[in-house]
Amino acid sequence: MAAHMARIRSLSRLQRFGLAAYRRYSSGTGYPNISLSTALPGTPKPVFATVDGQEKYETKITTLENGLKVASQNKFGQFCTVGILVNSGSRHETKYPSGISHFLEKLAFSSTAQYGSKDEILLTLEKHGGICDCQTSRDTTMYAVSAEVKGLETVVNLLSDVVLQPRLTDDEIEMTRMAVRFELEDLNMRPDPEPLLTEMIHAVSCISGNTVGLPRFSPPENIDKIDQVMLHGYLRNYYSPERMVLAGVGIEHDQLVQCARKYLLGAKPVWGAGKTGNVDLSVAQYTGGIIKTEKDMSDVSLGPTPMPELTHIMIGLESCSFLEDDFIPFAVLNMMMGGGGSFSAGGPGKGMFTRLYLNVLNRHHWMYNATAYHHSYEDTGLLCIHASADPRQAREMVEIITREFIQMSGRAEEMELERAKTQLKSMLMMNLESRPVIFEDVGRQVLATGKRKLPHELCDLISKVTASDIKRVTAKMLRSKPAVAALGDLTELPTYDHIQEALSSKEGRLPRIYRLFR
Repeated sequence: MAAHMARIRSLSRLQRFGLAAYRRYSSGTGYPNISLSTALPGTPKPVFATVDGQEKYETKITTLENGLKVASQNKFGQFCTVGILVNSGSRHETKYPSGISHFLEKLAFSSTAQYGSKDEILLTLEKHGGICDCQTSRDTTMYAVSAEVKGLETVVNLLSDVVLQPRLTDDEIEMTRMAVRFELEDLNMRPDPEPLLTEMIHAVSCISGNTVGLPRFSPPENIDKIDQVMLHGYLRNYYSPERMVLAGVGIEHDQLVQCARKYLLGAKPVWGAGKTGNVDLSVAQYTGGIIKTEKDMSDVSLGPTPMPELTHIMIGLESCSFLEDDFIPFAVLNMMMGGGGSFSAGGPGKGMFTRLYLNVLNRHHWMYNATAYHHSYEDTGLLCIHASADPRQAREMVEIITREFIQMSGRAEEMELERAKTQLKSMLMMNLESRPVIFEDVGRQVLATGKRKLPHELCDLISKVTASDIKRVTAKMLRSKPAVAALGDLTELPTYDHIQEALSSKEGRLPRIYRLFR
């Protein structure tokens, strides 16, 4: 019987594909000899879904009566990501001891009016396959939950409780103090000092003790000062509905609005509904300057493998706000500079054709790192380059970086510019394959601007960037004073005046110095 069925199958293949396309093997099985690049005979042409004319309606936004914005984007799937984003961060701590946002990040998803402990919250989320997280930055605090779509009402109820009804008990605050101290110790022991340098260059780039110049991490001297009264005072001023967005990805908009009305419209916060007129509206004022920290970098080794003792420097210049049109050209310029560590200098997608690889890492074998970063806020921005090398070559390293800044003002080659734009669009689209990333993009854009530019709109803007745009924004950037952060053995570090002079010259070279004795 089995042999008879096999003959029938073979005959049907022969009739379908013809004798020339048929092969028989000793096992008695066969398959059609059709090329993978050729369409199968009789196969209907594929019909692809289109979003033209509808894509602009993907992100829906509703503003409730109390000022809270509800933004959503529906994506098919079993899970959704929902969260509350607050226009609050370390830049708003001018009238408070720095570190409150850091504390709130650690205290998130602890005990609330409804839930007696963090464990109860995690068990509730576990019933819907959910996880939670809180992240703060200089200008945004984000509470997020990913869970099954059918648990949406539970998730929004929980988020409302976590944001508006935290208990902030003495025990929780004391545990947070311990966690903050441990994190600060960890930051100082990491082999990669990039987070420390980022903190340092922000501190010196703006007026000290103001806006984005305030520290992202709590200073050690403030850890014991922060208590429940201070936290409630900060929350009363900044956790108001008009400064919040409830964002969701993977759910129906009407369903999310309904949940928002039920759990967030009339919700009374635990700190009371007092006056909220103490909001800091200061505008960041870029100043530039230098900050130096002499530090023994010989003890930041990973286990038994010794790490080379390096001097680290970060040099930055003022770019622009993310609300300005020049934000896109600056993003392309940052991608064009690229860079990274010498350990991983190559391979697809690693930017091996970027300027900091071609001009720096591939030419100067003693450079351990050269990476470009772009930080942008609602009122200012900073484009900087982080470099690392042996302390004896710190002066030469600085000159190489200043020369790269000056060369930015030259005309970008067509292939170089197209590669940077393509890589930026590719990175944008690949990141937006992830549901949590889409959630953050929706929430941050709506919080900052009240609307959302869709990926295809951003790609169109990137495509329109020209070499003249790059030259124009670079010329504007080079007119600002440099912000310099240096860490490690700084014996050979040039003076700030010399760095500023190099960035004002035609070639970016440091002034020559002559020493009688070395």
